Amino acid sequence: MARLTTEERNELPDSDFVYPKERRYPIQDIEQARIALRMVKAYGTDSEIKKVTAAVFERYPSLKDEEMERRREAEEE
Repeated sequence: MARLTTEERNELPDSDFVYPKERRYPIQDIEQARIALRMVKAYGTDSEIKKVTAAVFERYPSLKDEEMERRREAEEE
């Protein structure tokens, strides 16, 4: 898991966060986007889940495809 140090996180531009004012849910690369999805699904509110998911899928459309594939596989089980 790609953990950001405080220094690395502080150096990110606001545009790399789903919530730029609060600097929450960094999605500057695809690995951090995956982490953001996992974290928001575990700890976020319904509205946060929707916002983070939409932001991640907009920036990384391939993750939307991965998510759809995971859901299909889960339904088949």
